[in-house]
Amino acid sequence: MNSQIKDINLAPKGHQKLNWAKAHMPILNKIREDFEKNQPFRGKKVVICLHLEAKTGYLAQVIQAGGAQVAVVASNPLSTQDDVVAALVDSGITAFAWYGATEEEYFNHLDLAVQFAPDLIIDDGSDLVSLLHTKYTDKLDTILGGCEETTTGILRLRSLENAGELKIPMIAVNDAFTKYLFDNRYGTGQSVWDGIMRTTNLMVTDKNVVVIGYGWCGKGVALRAKGLGARVIVTEVDPIKAIEALMDGFQVMPMEKAAPIGDFFITVTGNKDVIREEHFKIIKDGAILANAGHFDVEISKSDLKKLAVEQKTVRHNIEQYTLVDNKKVYLLAEGRLVNLAAGDGHPAEIMDMTFALQALSLEYISKNQELKNKVYRVPQEIDEKVAYLRLKAMNVDIDILTDEQKAYLASWQV
Repeated sequence: MNSQIKDINLAPKGHQKLNWAKAHMPILNKIREDFEKNQPFRGKKVVICLHLEAKTGYLAQVIQAGGAQVAVVASNPLSTQDDVVAALVDSGITAFAWYGATEEEYFNHLDLAVQFAPDLIIDDGSDLVSLLHTKYTDKLDTILGGCEETTTGILRLRSLENAGELKIPMIAVNDAFTKYLFDNRYGTGQSVWDGIMRTTNLMVTDKNVVVIGYGWCGKGVALRAKGLGARVIVTEVDPIKAIEALMDGFQVMPMEKAAPIGDFFITVTGNKDVIREEHFKIIKDGAILANAGHFDVEISKSDLKKLAVEQKTVRHNIEQYTLVDNKKVYLLAEGRLVNLAAGDGHPAEIMDMTFALQALSLEYISKNQELKNKVYRVPQEIDEKVAYLRLKAMNVDIDILTDEQKAYLASWQV
């Protein structure tokens, strides 16, 4: 199949980005060596539906090195980097993506990715899996399985599984310890604020930052906001997470109380309409709204447009909404993932662990074709292997249990 991309002439710049990522992803480099030797994907086609930037691009090259024919497609039109996509095509990978794709173009690209006839998939948000289970059910019989990157995607997969409708085995990469403890917390924490500060060029110190949702991503966003000198407020619906936020030193209150005092609002829930009409009516003048959840549904754009008397772009990736009382509210990156739509995403060292999980989990599916149509956790041995490889890359050694200690822990007797 022919690729559909913006401009192949952008490839040299994309190769520079890929080489920079490669230089800072030692775990994937080690896995690539093993894949080149063992060729676990020989004769197979792999479709990768992720945010198409340099770190994802290098993952695609690692899978390709394992013998696969690889196609990439965007999971978000505003995070696609056209130079990276061009470099991937230049290196023999098929691509269907360009920055700023319309909704029609976006779904056309997904259609083309399915028509690539993959044996294995890597998904982000389960858009590809959803398409396979609705429009292309005839393609499911030939797919061995795949991996899912995000919390949102896993929620959708478990809904499919619970309804008895999941037709392929999927590994929930997001549920691995070496994913959510580091990618979700430290990766999201840093990259969200990278995107916000790059886009707004404003101070965070001495501002009220409202973090909506205190899961692992929310914890990271709150932690980094605190480090930047902000006063952090958390809103939650889960009483346990609310207590955790309190014990971590943050204020906890409902959105109706946070809306009039917040300067920055960051949604990290995976749910829809967590900032909506009733909140916009009382929100602070000059409030800046950003989303760090997978889909652009957490901030109700329809309510915002309904209440606005004027809407205009005031800076790249900043849309100003003027409300009836002349109050100004600013929405970043169309309410899409701010760390990728308005930034470069997570640091390379963080994604090195996550994408190592993806590569090894995909290899696991390829080798274990008797798996049932269920959502699986990442095997513990893969999780621990990635952790050990990361420690090795950091030149850090840890202790090893003696045989006596192992026997003691395995016994119920003192």
